[in-house]
Amino acid sequence: MDRGIVESKHGVFGILDVRGEVDLSWSQELRGAVLKALQQHDALAVRLAAVDYIDSSGIAALVEGFQQARGKQQPFILLTPSPSVRAVLELARLDRVFQIREHLD
Repeated sequence: MDRGIVESKHGVFGILDVRGEVDLSWSQELRGAVLKALQQHDALAVRLAAVDYIDSSGIAALVEGFQQARGKQQPFILLTPSPSVRAVLELARLDRVFQIREHLD
């Protein structure tokens, strides 16, 4: 199972490119990366195009990051969620909570 998180920067945005399955056994990695990136950048975008599967623990990691960013008035964006991730977000009605974009520009 190929999982990973690669961090880069685009303007004021830190970008986390996440790939693989985000489940209970790996969601703490995502949580840690999101919280660390929020400390290091003025804004954060999490690219989810290469995420094949996400469970409730992965969603919880994203929600925690969103809440922390909102408390600091930092932009927090989900970029290009894969169809399976988008379906989970829509099912949980989180597509109405998160700012979801196809591009940063």
